[in-house]
Amino acid sequence: MADRTELNRNPLVAYLKKMPSEFTKADIVRYIKDNDIKMIDFHYSAGDGRLKTLNFVITDAEYLDQILTMGERVDGSSIFTHMKASSSDLYVLPRFSTAFVNPFASIPTLSFLCYYFDKDGLLLESSPEYVLKKAHERFYDISGGMEFWAMGELEYYVVGEQQETFQCMPQKGYQESTPFTKYEQFRCQAMDMMAQCGCIIKYAHSEVGNFTQDGLNYEQNEIEFLPVPVEQAADQLMIGKWVLRSLAYEYGLNVTFAPKITVGEAGSGMHIHTRVVKDGKNMYVEDGKLSSTAKKVIAGIMTLAPSLTAFGNYNPTSYFRLVPHQEAPTSVCWGDRNRSAMVRVPLGWTSKRNMCKAANPLEDDKLPEMMNKQTVEFRCPDGSANVYLLMAGLVVAATLGMQTENWQQVAEQTYMTETTDKDALQQLPDSCFASSLQLQKQREYYQQGNVFAPALIDGIIRDLQSYDDNGLRQKIKDSPEEIKKLVARYFYCG
Repeated sequence: MADRTELNRNPLVAYLKKMPSEFTKADIVRYIKDNDIKMIDFHYSAGDGRLKTLNFVITDAEYLDQILTMGERVDGSSIFTHMKASSSDLYVLPRFSTAFVNPFASIPTLSFLCYYFDKDGLLLESSPEYVLKKAHERFYDISGGMEFWAMGELEYYVVGEQQETFQCMPQKGYQESTPFTKYEQFRCQAMDMMAQCGCIIKYAHSEVGNFTQDGLNYEQNEIEFLPVPVEQAADQLMIGKWVLRSLAYEYGLNVTFAPKITVGEAGSGMHIHTRVVKDGKNMYVEDGKLSSTAKKVIAGIMTLAPSLTAFGNYNPTSYFRLVPHQEAPTSVCWGDRNRSAMVRVPLGWTSKRNMCKAANPLEDDKLPEMMNKQTVEFRCPDGSANVYLLMAGLVVAATLGMQTENWQQVAEQTYMTETTDKDALQQLPDSCFASSLQLQKQREYYQQGNVFAPALIDGIIRDLQSYDDNGLRQKIKDSPEEIKKLVARYFYCG
């Protein structure tokens, strides 16, 4: 068996010769001492979907042990809108498996993602990471020992000074090469830093969108990760966004994950590919075809699709992306290889043909042994999402699909072909307000098994309704200046 640590870019993996899931406190302390680490950073997700940071300077071995073992206090009411100031003290404790060397720190610094704990020393019921953990544990139990895996596609625009040479044609930037794409070096450096931070990356490329506005060049890019257990997939997206923003700041560039920048130009999504794994086997394929397990997951997503937007499309500009006649979905449906469907079943290397041999005649005929790569892609979300809650919602939907007796009927009725009348399908919400109503209507599914705390659902509904955007898309669709103001307000979402 190949050594999994051999080519890993995380310095801790290379030094300790073990995978992150095996890291212990003793490993962390040894790395700190042997590599002259001076500081510790705690990172944790907040209600606004961004990572927050707490810095520590290491002064002695006893204090280091205290930081790693007991964590520190934080003000929960300043982090989550659903928490009251009168009882908001929380603890944050590091997850050793997430340790990485901060690539931006001028002082040698070791960073961790954290869990929140309440006053009684219990994992905080409403914290995004724990909600996802609970959702995954429930799925595992109900599915008979299956794991839910995921991977994210992180789309974003890089914004810099307008350049006159080697202009790319508008809306023709997909996988363009330098010099027609201007930020390939930036993208590659970001990938390298993400890998050092523990992210497992599939690939990256320039995307469709490219345009100039107000003397600035907007170039769309995408970084796509590899499938991992769902909690790790959420961590990767959070770290990826943090790296891109931090690196852009150093370059003097701007980066936005905003769902829509301007009318007529490609919006940015955050598509989530899913996979169900048992005993190392991809359960989405059976005899070379899409399995009943995959269709059950799809049926669950179809059922909860209207309310999933409450986690995946979290500000008014999200719904300027989800409009008809674009690649972004508007209807509750799924299809094979169809990029306008809400759920897409992409190519999955199921043909059993040796393409490597066809491309390289000197290779032998033997096909390599590898996990089947089939995924099922949820194309509705965007960068405004709280990543952990979005992933948790998807796992809840998959769990529902496993429990639904008429899953086959749901899957058949929502399957889209080229002749399907999209107007006859159920439509996704057109605003945060409409999404909040769908969450209220379907909240019981998320609260089952105490996965989503009722107070958390209440807080999300209040947040969505506070935008007061009912009918806004229709009202300002012909007003570029109003749309521009809206985009500016939520430019740094997520």
